[in-house]
This record gives sequence, C-alpha cells and structure tokens, in this order.
Amino acid sequence: MQIIDLGNISRPVLLFGGVYGNVQALKAVIALANAQDMQPVCTGDIAAYCADGEACAALMRAEKIATIAGNCERNLAAGVEDCGCGFESGSTCERLSATWFAHAQATISPPNRAWMQGLPDRITFRHAGRRYGVLHGGADDIARFVWPGAAEISAQLAMAESRLGPLDGVIAGHCGLSFRQGRWVNAGAIGMPPNDGRAATRYAVLHNGAVHFEKLDYDPAPARKAMAKAGLTQGYDTCLQSGFWPSEEVLPTRLKRLREGVFVQHQ
Repeated sequence: MQIIDLGNISRPVLLFGGVYGNVQALKAVIALANAQDMQPVCTGDIAAYCADGEACAALMRAEKIATIAGNCERNLAAGVEDCGCGFESGSTCERLSATWFAHAQATISPPNRAWMQGLPDRITFRHAGRRYGVLHGGADDIARFVWPGAAEISAQLAMAESRLGPLDGVIAGHCGLSFRQGRWVNAGAIGMPPNDGRAATRYAVLHNGAVHFEKLDYDPAPARKAMAKAGLTQGYDTCLQSGFWPSEEVLPTRLKRLREGVFVQHQ
C-alpha cells in the first residue's frame, strides 16, 4: 500500500471526489480553490460516467492536485475490462458501466494511465492540530460503498487507524453522497448530483477542524453535450441536469427516493 503524507496544511482544505470525467465540474472546483486560497484534495474516481476523463486527468496533473486512486484509476491503469465499482452482478448499474468504462478505456492516454498507476492508495495530512486520512471506498476494500447511517463505520474507522495510525478524521469517497458520521466524512462527488433532484453537486471544506458541505453550482450543459457526442446517453447524461440517478439499485432502501417525491438530503 502506497501512502503519501502531505504534512501540515495551514489553509482551508477543499475535499472532493467523484470527478467522473466531468471536466466542467472540475474546472469549477479548481476555480473555487484558487479564488478562496484552499488546498484541494481528491478522493479519486477521476474518470467514470462522463465523457472527458482524459481532460480531467490532464487537468489534475497540470494543477498538481493531491489525489488518491479510486477503483476506476486502478482498473484503467491495469487495463482490465470493468470499472471495479462493486456493483451487484446483473444490476442496471453494472450493465450501464460497461459503456462508460469502455469509453474511458478507449480515451485515456498512456501517459495518464501511467500517472494513474502511480497514484497513492492513501493520503494523510494534518490540519488545525488534527490528523486526517484519505481513502476511496472502505478501509478494507477500495470499492466498498459506505453509506450514511451504516453500522460498519466504527469498524471501518478502526481498520483505517490500524493501517495509518491514530486519526481525528477519515475522508472517503466512492458512494457519491456527502455526509458526516462521527469521524467519518464523505466529501461527496463533484461530477454527478447526489440523486436529490437538483443539478448542483457536492464538495466539502475543512477549516479550523470543522467540516462543512457546499453545493457546486456550474453549467452542466457542455458536459451533457460531450456525453451525447460520445454516445454516453444511458441516463447519466440527463442526471447532470435532472439530479436523479438512472438507477437506485446500489442504494440502501432507506436512501432511495420515496414515491411521494420525498428525498433524503445528504448534508
């Protein structure tokens, strides 16, 4: 396991993940970080559902953004045929992933694959006298979906500390929802809305030891147009503006939309 320590970060930390090949969202986050003098740290999955994974990888490299590898980066670097997202076999999510991952496989360049291969598995850093660890899915499985309210979070924290040492907080990604449960923080995804009926995506800010979640408002129309041009029109394209995932199979029942139109808020 490769672990990189960023040392002490004195300025606010902009935490984000799930870029998902949405270069418009990534540019918006970078602009925010620069305008507000924040240190960006990414939880992985840079290339996924949207069309511009190659541009996102190039931009991450150009901006020297600290990031770990998500399952998508690991599998793209290894040249395997599936995304390794942990979707249930035979599910709609698994079926849809075949198309968008094939697009990523066809468009990510050898230099960016090599960069992905070299990304660390974990990041640690200190901020405001506290120590944090960054991972992708779960402490024991890069593709584990750790959902808000999950009883397993205490065990996942213990496993993270067994590998990284004492931590005041764990920053995770993968599940696409932003939430905080004790010392476990999921920064959310900037590349796709959190299934709440709005186009805005999510990121988190760590400042003076406190974490707060923010909405990323950007124009998703160019990203949707790029997806249409690439033939990625399975429902994730419309999700960029509707805010609704094309399938909720991956979600626990308690987090799915209710028939009456009531939505769980993940902030």
